Amino acid sequence: MKRTKRLYPLLATSENLRLAFSKAARGKRDQPEVISFARNFQSNMAKLQDQFLKKEFDIGHYHFFVIRDPKVRKICAASFPERVLHHAIMNLCEDTLEAKHIYDSYACRKGKGNLRAVLRAQQFTRRNSWYLKLDIHKFFDSIDHAVAIRFLEKAFQDADLIALFKKILSTYQSSPGKGIPIGNLFSQHLANYYLCRLDHWLKEVRKIKDYIRYMDDFILFASDKRRLAQELPEIQAFLEKHLCLKLKNSIQLNQVCFGVPFLGYRIFPGHIRLLSASLRRFSRKYREYEERYCTGLWSEGDLARHLQALQAFVGNCDSLGFRKMFIQKFGVLS
Repeated sequence: MKRTKRLYPLLATSENLRLAFSKAARGKRDQPEVISFARNFQSNMAKLQDQFLKKEFDIGHYHFFVIRDPKVRKICAASFPERVLHHAIMNLCEDTLEAKHIYDSYACRKGKGNLRAVLRAQQFTRRNSWYLKLDIHKFFDSIDHAVAIRFLEKAFQDADLIALFKKILSTYQSSPGKGIPIGNLFSQHLANYYLCRLDHWLKEVRKIKDYIRYMDDFILFASDKRRLAQELPEIQAFLEKHLCLKLKNSIQLNQVCFGVPFLGYRIFPGHIRLLSASLRRFSRKYREYEERYCTGLWSEGDLARHLQALQAFVGNCDSLGFRKMFIQKFGVLS
């Protein structure tokens, strides 16, 4: 495997840090942390640059909160200067990590995303009769720091950069030597890269032609049920031996004609529908958004921005009745 050499000196350039600030502040210019950072922009940027040069980083200042969407998740938001630092790293490291991915990995990648993953899965339903859907038990909390660093060392031949990765990992543990925080840019890319070895093993060693992954949700397709059933224990053994991970018990081996549940949709060869849980979740969100607007917590622009994201989700499937309700209730979008 070809490794990328000596990126670390480039992290602290003014050009890279300014780009990192711009990305970290996108859509958040009115937030107090961003306003405070921008008020003393030059001194804050100089402080970040100095941290890179001295290799002494002020990191690990996390704000924790819980969301239910629909699963309960503990989100770990880094301070704004740390988010700038994460963007500075990914500005230069993302291309190297991107080159390691297979085509059909869709999370945290430019030109991929939720909709493309759903449409690709639908392609697979049209040429296969069976699917095996799996995901990882407590994925982010189970990522092993030593394994992650070993994988990163295979991608980057840069001792200073690897030392920085180790410092970032050391700021969070769900148990000794394990876990990365949900909600950070670096965590998202690292978690996605962590499963690259599984992707290549399934495609190149196990010869699974039709396979798709979105973060820790992944699906194998085949025309033979027995083939998929035989793969299950092999996958379980591989995950435990090489990645220190375990599968969730919610294993689904079924025919595609009944629909494949994936990313909030139920995917059929000829159409795509919302899962019942998605309908309930978005109805709840509508009410929450309306209340925030009516009580003055959100401006009209805030409301429109959030509703647009919801409308885009339901617009990706056969949900005409749901969209009519959406338009009738809120009078926006089409």
